[in-house]
Amino acid sequence: MQLTRYIQELLYQYECVTIPHFGAFLTRPLAAKVSDRGTFYPPRKEVTFNQLLKTNDGILAHYIAQKEALTYEHSLRLIEKEVSNWKKRLKTQTLRFPGVGEIRLNLDKNITFIPWGKVNFDTSSFGLSSFKRKAYNKPSIQPKIISTMENNNDDLMFTPEKENTKKSPLLRYAAIGIIGIALLGSSYYFGDQYVTEQRVVAQQEAQQKIDKKVQEATFDLGALSEIEIAISATPVEEETVLNQNYFSIIAGSFRSLDNAEKKVEVLKEEGYTAAIAQSSAEGLYRAAYGRFTSKKEALNLLYYIKYTLKEDAWYLEEK
Repeated sequence: MQLTRYIQELLYQYECVTIPHFGAFLTRPLAAKVSDRGTFYPPRKEVTFNQLLKTNDGILAHYIAQKEALTYEHSLRLIEKEVSNWKKRLKTQTLRFPGVGEIRLNLDKNITFIPWGKVNFDTSSFGLSSFKRKAYNKPSIQPKIISTMENNNDDLMFTPEKENTKKSPLLRYAAIGIIGIALLGSSYYFGDQYVTEQRVVAQQEAQQKIDKKVQEATFDLGALSEIEIAISATPVEEETVLNQNYFSIIAGSFRSLDNAEKKVEVLKEEGYTAAIAQSSAEGLYRAAYGRFTSKKEALNLLYYIKYTLKEDAWYLEEK
């Protein structure tokens, strides 16, 4: 039975491999380092031996049972037999564990372990070996001397090297594409905004022309004969005016009358025939873009504000 080979294989998997009634091999992880002489050592696991850990933990016996196709009790007896031989040999000679190290007795008859250090039991560093890094010498750049025979400029002694200004054509095309997309997006946005503003200006100018023509219009009614009409003075009841229905386009509702009136003033500055509309049942004051006696006119203004100017507004029928 090759017990030493099984110990070496288990050290790759476990940090502690105990040999019953003899001792235990332990692995200690070490980080990568660089020596003073410039030698690089990868991460590794260093092997030590502790003769005080003798209690059987079952790892070695189970592993041997699987490898040799034996029972656990049988593999344990084989380990005890091998350990007995090691103790006898240790009195006169050195025990060698291939890939792990050597065990011998010193002058005081105490066990001394000497690791070989040739095998790295850190599986994460498999294939990495130590190497000595080479010193980096920065290359010196010699200036170019231009002969006076080749250049008529006598004062020019050195010429700087031309930088490579070539760029990747792919990056150039990508930059052109991004700039083009940005220009298209901005032109669409500002163009749409410009068209909307021109519509508002055109409608305002048209309304002003209509009002001006109405004010300047004169009518020739001809000569009228005198007619005597008997008029009886009767008080005019204001109930008909009060009962007039209004169709309003509301811009906002406010709890404060001052805020509602401020909103109306802002709307008037923008060119609307704004006014205070009928208050809500909750006592909110409503500022309207305009109040109309014609439902059609009110709806036309509502559609213009909502779908052309893209602003919030809603329709209210006052009764």
